Amino acid sequence: MEETRFDYKKLQTFTATVLEAIGHSPEDALLASNVLITADLRGVDSHGVARLRGYINLWKAQRMNPKPHIRIEHETPSTATIDGDQGLGLVVAPKAMNIAIEKARNVGTGWVAINNSNHFGIAGYHAMMALEHDMIGFAFTNATPTTAPTFSKQRMLGTNPIAVAFPTATQAPFIADFSTTTAAVGKLEILQRKNLQTPTGWIQDKDGNETQDAYGLKHGGALLPLGSDREHSSHKGYCLGAIVDIMSAVLSGANYGPWVPPFLAFMEPSQNQVGKGIGHFVGAMRIDAFRPADEFKKHMDNWITTFRNCTPVSQSEPVQIPGDYERECTENRKKEGIPLLPIVIQDLQEIGKMFSVEF
Repeated sequence: MEETRFDYKKLQTFTATVLEAIGHSPEDALLASNVLITADLRGVDSHGVARLRGYINLWKAQRMNPKPHIRIEHETPSTATIDGDQGLGLVVAPKAMNIAIEKARNVGTGWVAINNSNHFGIAGYHAMMALEHDMIGFAFTNATPTTAPTFSKQRMLGTNPIAVAFPTATQAPFIADFSTTTAAVGKLEILQRKNLQTPTGWIQDKDGNETQDAYGLKHGGALLPLGSDREHSSHKGYCLGAIVDIMSAVLSGANYGPWVPPFLAFMEPSQNQVGKGIGHFVGAMRIDAFRPADEFKKHMDNWITTFRNCTPVSQSEPVQIPGDYERECTENRKKEGIPLLPIVIQDLQEIGKMFSVEF
């Protein structure tokens, strides 16, 4: 299926204009669109502008507040819990991260738990905000319950990503950003657009059997934790997803486990709630709270070059450092444009007509 490339700045302007049309302030619309375009630039197409329809559907269902009053419910010098007032997670999470960074600037570390929010895009965006402050950044979020715990048929957890960003001196930053499932929901959506099956180990059917059906979730199946099955250590992916769920929601007062409000249109929200909205957890650690920042970054450079130069299995595939692919993809897409599939282009055109915004 042939893709067409679009200038990222024009895509960002289009996305921001649509978000303004549904009630966001110009500042919040620009912030949210920047999170989405960053995903596309970094090659995380499942979380870029293709997600715009999902946010509009949340707004139509009155499950997303475009003008949230984000407030601190509880805080100490190094911690805070905030209520996102049903705002777009693309807006709530960066504002929470700014609070964490400010606390870290004052006392060394800052940690913010967030409730009453919505889908926040790529976790890496929020973690990377700490880098320019000589800080280590963290970002977690729980998500739509699409994933079965090891040995279960029932969908109980989300893809529940983890992102950690470490600053460096001269090397590109170390940025780990990954879901705690073998594949994210957005990867299934990409395969659906291309009429392809999933690789084995991504998903199980409603009876708990292996399937390669890209529409498996819609047919009652579930994603598998990182590791795919017990023999390949899916219990470890299950543990990671559970930790993210607890840190993001049990700690913040958001909904957790099967009660997390779904982002997916075909899934109905639970009538019983155990908290408010979905939850995130973000943090920032000032390096000089532990050792001089220059020393740390020098050794990060050494760590990266040592690992990058270790002997590869094949000369055609050099050893990568977390963040390498995304950085190279960003450089390419800023020059060549962001590739969009015809079905995504058609969807964005329809959205543009809906709000009288030219695509």
